[in-house]
Amino acid sequence: MDKTDKAIIAHLQRDSAIPVGEIAESVGLSSTPCWRRIKKLEEEGVIRRRVALADPASLNLALIAFVAVKAARHDAAWLKKFSAAVERMPEIVELHRMSGEIDYLLKVVCPDMARYDAVYKRLIAAADFADVTSNFSMEVIKTTTELPLDYV
Repeated sequence: MDKTDKAIIAHLQRDSAIPVGEIAESVGLSSTPCWRRIKKLEEEGVIRRRVALADPASLNLALIAFVAVKAARHDAAWLKKFSAAVERMPEIVELHRMSGEIDYLLKVVCPDMARYDAVYKRLIAAADFADVTSNFSMEVIKTTTELPLDYV
């Protein structure tokens, strides 16, 4: 990946709807070679997809919870059951397998505490856990989908 690819990715991370011509001009290419680079980055999986980022508050999703889970068992069957349950819950927007004291960390978005409680009840019914701990975000200080490009 060269400096031009990184510049293209930087533009697309800020605004995926920016016209190819504008990106091309800013990185010193004509439209067709720029478009080819974008397609190649997509084919290689560097650009996984292009999406619109919705405002959670505008969608009545003001409550953000981070749920720390300790698994009751550590086997493939448990993980398959747990992962499938999480996939069926649209309120769970992230699932991370962790190192350290907790096994999994989930990010949950909901309108309010009552809806969170319903998600929590569905979650604990879906698999056996040794422990489940919820922490609630009081304020979002930084959030971004732009990845740093200094490491490629």
